[in-house]
Amino acid sequence: MAINNEKPTAEINKRPNSTRNLTRDELIKLESKPRNKNKERFKLILPIIAGILAILEYFFMPDYDPSVVKTNLYPGFLAILLAVYIIALLIGLKNEKVRDRLLYKSNFYTFVFVVLILYDIATLKTGKLDLPYFPWLDMIFNSMKEDTSFLADSVFSSLKLLFTGYIIGAILGIITGILAGYFEKVNYWVDPFLKLLGPIPTTTWLPVVMVLAINLFQGAVFIIALGVWFSTTLATITGIRNVEPSYYEAAQTLGATNSELVRKIAIKSATPNIFQGLIAGMSAACNALIVAEMLGVESGLGWYITWKSSWADYSAMYGAIILLALTFILVNIIIKKISNRALKWKVGGVR
Repeated sequence: MAINNEKPTAEINKRPNSTRNLTRDELIKLESKPRNKNKERFKLILPIIAGILAILEYFFMPDYDPSVVKTNLYPGFLAILLAVYIIALLIGLKNEKVRDRLLYKSNFYTFVFVVLILYDIATLKTGKLDLPYFPWLDMIFNSMKEDTSFLADSVFSSLKLLFTGYIIGAILGIITGILAGYFEKVNYWVDPFLKLLGPIPTTTWLPVVMVLAINLFQGAVFIIALGVWFSTTLATITGIRNVEPSYYEAAQTLGATNSELVRKIAIKSATPNIFQGLIAGMSAACNALIVAEMLGVESGLGWYITWKSSWADYSAMYGAIILLALTFILVNIIIKKISNRALKWKVGGVR
């Protein structure tokens, strides 16, 4: 028997303001066990302890090579992370919602500091991971500082390419999904194409597209849009096909036209699926972007990574990888925030 973990909206609204805006997963974790105040305090302080240890390790643990030139960029970065967490914790003393979010994610913050400590020990402090393939963190941050303007241009180029392909693919995918999901005649022609395209990764077509495209940018846009189109179309069709027939019957009884059935019943009911397709499409777009930039497009972070690795400038390469990861994380967070805000009426939003 399936168990429904979602709580009714009325029950959600009865909760204190501190927990009302948390996600369902966060609420389940926080409510599954009786709250232990001492354990919670320790979990909240643990990231601070790990951050301080990371700074102390950098300054006081001896380097494997005493002649190594170090700067304060990396410890400055650690200090900023630590300060941001401490400020959030101070706010959490007055705001229970902030405190509960910190409590839920404290293990992640601690993990970040621990990973940084272990990597710094393996490179700068012991030399277990040798240069030039594994530069220490301070070297990576200095490379990023030296190439700041170039990296900024690369980020702008990547975002321009990403969102151009994403927006085109999303719009076409929603339109195709609505038409194919509601009209059987349209689905008759769209379905074979989806079945043909589905098993084949969109990046497989990259060499062919790059040859046929007018320029490399347009070819990359097509590849990105194709992946987004497929995810969005499939999710939209599924959403519209899952609409209860009784909704259409009730609307027709009240005199709704065919266009009103599509706009007010089909599209609105399929909105959660559409946003799930848009989120999946962003992941496909990010993958296609990197492949396109590494193999064809002569700009962007993917191209920068390939260029630097070909010159064995691994510190700059790792800096670009870090920046690329942060960019993709931020983009996906924004997409999910938009989804949850648009689906505020649905308990738990989109996951």
